[in-house]
Amino acid sequence: MDHSKQKRIPRGIRNNNPLNLRVGNNWKGEVSQPTDHTFEQFTEMKWGVRAAFIVLRNYIKRHKCNTVRKIISRWAPRNENNTQAYIATVCQRAHLQPDEVISWDNTCQMIALLLAMCYVENGREISLDDAVEGWLLAAK
Repeated sequence: MDHSKQKRIPRGIRNNNPLNLRVGNNWKGEVSQPTDHTFEQFTEMKWGVRAAFIVLRNYIKRHKCNTVRKIISRWAPRNENNTQAYIATVCQRAHLQPDEVISWDNTCQMIALLLAMCYVENGREISLDDAVEGWLLAAK
């Protein structure tokens, strides 16, 4: 692929990191020689999705961030993002209310949340197949 076309692909998609997780953890499926020193890079989308779901699981279970409003307020703080717009877009795309309780055990809610967050982060979603594959890896 020529370099100009590669640059048009959103960074999170290029990195197989649909929620733009920052560098700082050792994840399964990371590339061995990363070229992006700010955001994680994964060998396949399923590994980036798995990592995203693990972070979301920690938000819900450890940090009691169990609504779209709580998750996004932590994920995309006001000092870096338009948090209210992020919340509104995720709610609209995932068919969730801002203060509706999200359960880690609800596969449909979790996949809808991830796809909607991916849309905000990248301007497009990843495939449902990649989302499900990553979910299954994270749920093990």
